[in-house]
Amino acid sequence: MAGNQRVYKARIKSTQSLKKIFRAMELIAASRIGKARAAAAATQPYADAITSAVGAAATHSNFDHPLTSDRTDTNRVAVLAVTSDRGMAGAYSATVLRETETLIARLTAEGKEVDLYVTGRRGLSYYQFRGREIVRSWAGKSDAPSADEAREIADTLLDSFLAKTEEGGVAAMYVVYTHFVNMVTQTPRVVRLLPLEVVDVEVEKGAEEAYPLYEFEPSPETVLDELLPRYVRSRIYSFLLEASASELAARQRAMHTATDNAEDLIRMYTRLANSARQAEITQEISEIVSGADALAGA
Repeated sequence: MAGNQRVYKARIKSTQSLKKIFRAMELIAASRIGKARAAAAATQPYADAITSAVGAAATHSNFDHPLTSDRTDTNRVAVLAVTSDRGMAGAYSATVLRETETLIARLTAEGKEVDLYVTGRRGLSYYQFRGREIVRSWAGKSDAPSADEAREIADTLLDSFLAKTEEGGVAAMYVVYTHFVNMVTQTPRVVRLLPLEVVDVEVEKGAEEAYPLYEFEPSPETVLDELLPRYVRSRIYSFLLEASASELAARQRAMHTATDNAEDLIRMYTRLANSARQAEITQEISEIVSGADALAGA
């Protein structure tokens, strides 16, 4: 019984240490998620403005831009999976990877060749373990993405889409990321980023106002050449920020659940330790009484 008591006390001590770690990670995630949500919301006015500008330029332009035209000279497509750098976030990365695998299977069934791009160490290790070839990866900033990182990713994808067929050019670009709905709900999304399908923000919100008359200098084509890459960068940045907020929310929820489970284990082990201690005391009393009876009988 004494051995059991020592085992339970050791388990209580180790579980208490884990509980402190879980609680600390929960508090860290809770303190950072507000900043992540604010950063994601702060990009919305710029995204709306540049979407309106692109829509206006496209309306007054009569030529097909390379970023808005379907390519028929290649059957290669690119997929960008946005995962996390660290674990302890429940099924956050696993959900994104499962959605990515479903997309890759669908594209492969359609006869497409898939080039894989990955952000986050979790996705990188997942595909490396399975021997999957990764064209390019980024890691280290999944919970705090920067505009520079978003620009680098966007420029890489743009170069891949605009490249010639013999240089590995792709006909389409898909992004799989986690959309932040609220603190409880985060849903994986698949977005076809390239070729672009520009929808004006006023149209998305249900407005039916016509575009005002614009004069473009030097030309709508030149304006589109400048605006469309910026539009792609802004969308990539918004995807990364939403994924960051989703990761922190998932980690906070997972660590809160882990803390509650640790408390339940501590209560159970404490109860078992007390039972073992009571059994030990009862056994010692029984041995004393038996010894006393034996002496009295002698």
